[in-house]
Amino acid sequence: MQLSANWLAQLPLPTVTAATPVSGGDINQAFRLTTAEGPYFLLVQPQTPASFYTHEVAGLHALSQAVNVPDVIGTGTIDGDAYLLLEFLETGTGSQYELGQAVARVHQVTAPKFGFDQDNLVAKLPKHNQWQSDWTTFYLQQRLDPLVQRAQAHHLWNAHREREYQRVRQAIVNENQDRKIVPALLHGDLWAGNYLFTAEGTPTLIDPDTLYGDREFDLAMTTIFGGFDGDFYKGYQDAYPLDAGYADRLPHYQLYYLLAHLNLFGETYGEAVDVTLSRG
Repeated sequence: MQLSANWLAQLPLPTVTAATPVSGGDINQAFRLTTAEGPYFLLVQPQTPASFYTHEVAGLHALSQAVNVPDVIGTGTIDGDAYLLLEFLETGTGSQYELGQAVARVHQVTAPKFGFDQDNLVAKLPKHNQWQSDWTTFYLQQRLDPLVQRAQAHHLWNAHREREYQRVRQAIVNENQDRKIVPALLHGDLWAGNYLFTAEGTPTLIDPDTLYGDREFDLAMTTIFGGFDGDFYKGYQDAYPLDAGYADRLPHYQLYYLLAHLNLFGETYGEAVDVTLSRG
């Protein structure tokens, strides 16, 4: 979309002299704004209510308790378009060990229950975050089951996958029965595209899909697409050691992210889903 001078003038900023489109993912339109005070980062969702960004803003505020995130400058609507205005962060390089320690600090922020105050209903795969006292109930009923149901509706499921899934589903119930799972603050979409290092080398998390859940769920995402090396896991373990059996439970959490990709991209991810189900 083109942002007119009149549109830009309604932002809570000094005069914007340039709005340059940048990569902002597949959901938002994103721009680097140039002002006399310096650059800003702008996300826009055309003809959408301001509530579109409620979950992301809440997630950034929650994460800011423990890790560097972009400051929220403002959010609202202009001419019917939802916008989120953020601090623009110049990027550099940094330490994977320090990134691991930063994620561990996030996971040490806790809540009484599992879930979050806001649902995330703006993504292609909406997520309901109603609070639950039991993690297994939350994970199965509010994460895995909806993805399986969607895969069935879109002809991405079959009898073999259903049998394997029901077996894995019971295995998740069994393995969590004797675990003490603390509701930890999670980023919720912790892949390599959602962290950066500032120009000063500070580990920073962006684009959260925040909830309180089993911290192993967050770490599972780091193992799927790369971008996190041995120093990251050493930094994490040194700050907040994982419970015994973590590696055995990992496929049950990788399954969620692979099911999400099956739903988004089709049978390209079918084999990975089948392999992960067989490991469970």
